[in-house]
Amino acid sequence: MRIGIGIDTGGTCTDAVAMDLDSGKVLAKGKTETTREDLSVGIAKALDMLPAEIIRQAEHAALSTTLATNACIEGKGCRAKLVIFGIHEEYLRRMHAPENYNLKPDYVLCVDTNSSADGLMIDEPDWDKLFEEHGKWLADSDALCAVELWSDDIGAPCEKKFKILAEEKTGRRCITANELTEGINIFARGATALLNARLLPVVREFTQAAEKAFRERGCKADIRIVRSDGCIMSDEYSLIRPVDTVLSGPAASVLAGKAVTTSDNYIIVDMGGTSTDVSIVSGGKPVRDEGGINVGGWQTSVRGIKVAPFNLGGDSAVRLKRNSEPALFPRRVKPMCAAASDWPEIIPELERILRKKHFNIFPLHEFFFLAREPEDMGLFNKEERKLIEYVRGGPKILESLADAGIDIYALNPERLESEGIIMRCGLTPTDFMHIKGDFLQYDTRASVLAARYMLLNMKLEDTEENVRKLADQVYELVESRMYQDIIDLSLKQTHPEVFRNGLDAQTSFLIEQSWKNRNASTTGILGERFFSGYTLVGIGAPTHLFLPEAAKALGAEYVLAENAEVANAIGALYAKVSSTARVNITERYSPEIGGFFYIVHDPEGSYRVEQKSEALRLARKAAEKAAEKEARARGAEGHIVTDSHIEQMDTFDKWGVRAVLARVAVAEAHML
Repeated sequence: MRIGIGIDTGGTCTDAVAMDLDSGKVLAKGKTETTREDLSVGIAKALDMLPAEIIRQAEHAALSTTLATNACIEGKGCRAKLVIFGIHEEYLRRMHAPENYNLKPDYVLCVDTNSSADGLMIDEPDWDKLFEEHGKWLADSDALCAVELWSDDIGAPCEKKFKILAEEKTGRRCITANELTEGINIFARGATALLNARLLPVVREFTQAAEKAFRERGCKADIRIVRSDGCIMSDEYSLIRPVDTVLSGPAASVLAGKAVTTSDNYIIVDMGGTSTDVSIVSGGKPVRDEGGINVGGWQTSVRGIKVAPFNLGGDSAVRLKRNSEPALFPRRVKPMCAAASDWPEIIPELERILRKKHFNIFPLHEFFFLAREPEDMGLFNKEERKLIEYVRGGPKILESLADAGIDIYALNPERLESEGIIMRCGLTPTDFMHIKGDFLQYDTRASVLAARYMLLNMKLEDTEENVRKLADQVYELVESRMYQDIIDLSLKQTHPEVFRNGLDAQTSFLIEQSWKNRNASTTGILGERFFSGYTLVGIGAPTHLFLPEAAKALGAEYVLAENAEVANAIGALYAKVSSTARVNITERYSPEIGGFFYIVHDPEGSYRVEQKSEALRLARKAAEKAAEKEARARGAEGHIVTDSHIEQMDTFDKWGVRAVLARVAVAEAHML
């Protein structure tokens, strides 16, 4: 029996599974809270729920995580700077790169160069002048990255030279776009490089925590991490390319979904604590995002399984809108019930604020607590430092901040929260699950007290019946969001050209109306309804509470996965090493020879070839070499099989004459 250990670390929970790799039988499983202040603690607790002997015997260890996904959604990550070679900053503004790709001027520097698109002319900047003028700006960062126009065609000389000089002169780590991705869209490649730099500490902390927990328990298996494309890579390689883990957890859920339904057409709905990830499998194959993953406003060039991560989770904040109606907010908070289990002293604080009966739509019942110690207090302003000091001794209710001389109405804790220094405790769907008795792991008293305070601010009578009605109202909010999120992704997949910029207000209105009228008979001129013939597959511990109603509204079948609460950890064990490489071939006319010649854009540098057949042969050879090299770098061992082919993109002019737009050699490498 070959044993594999799967780990999934999400924003809320960490899961562990031991599985017989030959039969697919789950031997043991465990779930515990993710300990963000020290991830190794949560991973260790999850592993300790498995038999120690099984862990020592494991031959394979695979990890998936939503930490990178959550960091994108929540705007977290280290302070990184990007240098773009080959364009002027005016072009950045003209193409709306700050809005469309998250390339903000504060952390982007443009350096104009004049290399040619055919790869036959190379231009570099005055390096001494560059570092003299911008050295201080570059050094004021945690990590650096670079991207270059036409880099696929010219071999990325500026990126490579900048990496050497930047690390030497600033002491900051630098990873370039050519190490991460390919393509002609310099903005998507730049966003990929910048996001990669921001995620370096997130993934490094995760891999180091897993390594520590496994080794302390005698497990000698090599550790692998699931990529966004559903393949796998070594933990060492993930430290170079953390951006490839952006959709690691969702990709693992797609792999797990294959084991729970016989349908070839299904929609995965994976609800965790921080987000709900929706993805589609059509004809037995996961739908891929070939245009590049877009998550949290970052339009990247990373190819992967098409997953839509929505701001909906068991730990999403439930607060009042200005009309005093409850609503779901994207910010993840620690549920009141979980907070009270860790800090029982918050119970009397909630009782105190409830007795005051002070109406305020501001969430005065929420608590701040110190999630992690800042590395450098000097980076924060006076008010931020004051808040850090105040909560260092334990969670503090917002209503009491005035006691520390902090004006809660003028306070802006956004940076502290986005960088993971400060976190809140607040009402969440998890609290209302406790109130309804559907989930009873933590202290329900805190959930009830906070819900009663919300009723007070809604100007409703403080009764048990109203608390239950409020819980039902929150459940419907979650069901409605899940329903709308499924339709959102389905419409974009079915009509990509119509909805490539997202759903418009009219479509969103029709979706909302279809939910409100889901149980009503159509008696008017027209009824709004959406239907799906795909099976809905529920993954994640709370999904069984909300997916059935969403499926009913869609007229769809649904399946709740066996071991749904640890399905991502199971899915991680199904991932394999695989890689794809592309080499472009361009065609040019030469008056001197009276005919065409070809340029092969080898990753190591472009070169000219006179004969088309030879150019195609060399391009395929270069692509195969690059694919195998990439597979080895990702952790592939033993014999690797490589296949290649030529893709050709054609068009026709107005006279019907075929014209070749582009040729590319595509190679795929995988282990036997």
